[in-house]
Amino acid sequence: MRALIRRLSRENVLWRAETFHGHLVLLAFDPVILSHSRRRVVHFGVTAHPTMTWVIQQLREATPFDLQPRYMFRDNDGIYGDEVSRFLVGTGIEEVKTAYRSPWQNPFVERFGGTLRRELLDHVLILNEGHLKRLLKEFIEEYYHSARPHQGLDGDPPITGAKLEPVTGASRLVSIPVVGGLHHRYVRVAA
Repeated sequence: MRALIRRLSRENVLWRAETFHGHLVLLAFDPVILSHSRRRVVHFGVTAHPTMTWVIQQLREATPFDLQPRYMFRDNDGIYGDEVSRFLVGTGIEEVKTAYRSPWQNPFVERFGGTLRRELLDHVLILNEGHLKRLLKEFIEEYYHSARPHQGLDGDPPITGAKLEPVTGASRLVSIPVVGGLHHRYVRVAA
């Protein structure tokens, strides 16, 4: 176990103790008991100059026909304007505005923003909009959704099915670099 933790530490210098523990749980080394709803990113968009029209287009892309959420929590940024509210009413989505200067009222989005900054953006130089989109796509799809353990999800990633059953007998650990080696996914396989 010590050798495994040392290896994970060498390969993932950004990880904290909670992240190490979560990955060990995903690899069926240790049980955890927690429960909460899924933390899955449905859509992301990137632009240097967001406008109300751009926001509405992002909402269209994030809420295809018959897959609209019941509610949309949002802050009071002036970019939303009246058109965003009209768009939401037209699609049957109830708009829930957080109080001014109250980010704790939308904790999952705030937590994701912090995670994204600490685990990706603080460690890379963004070259352009396309580069940022590629980094976000790989981070979210190849790591955040499928390999990163979440404390509030019983150590599971947002997309279920990634947690492994205990491997009996001899096994070895396969390391898969993600986001240029900034993070790694791990799989236990029979030796």
